[in-house]
Amino acid sequence: MQTHSFQVQGMTCGHCERAVTQAVQQVDPSAAVRIDRASGKVDVDSTAPREALAAAIADEGYTVTA
Repeated sequence: MQTHSFQVQGMTCGHCERAVTQAVQQVDPSAAVRIDRASGKVDVDSTAPREALAAAIADEGYTVTA
């Protein structure tokens, strides 16, 4: 398991946080997701490839910049 950090733009509310968390957990159901909405930082502890996690977040309509 490794920690992936992403900068995500567009998260403005609790619903956004849930959408990002659910998107990540569809890729890896055992992933641990920590979100700091104010800074746009999303940390994910997962065995899934970084690209797959970023794509899942982007598919929800958010911009992943890092």
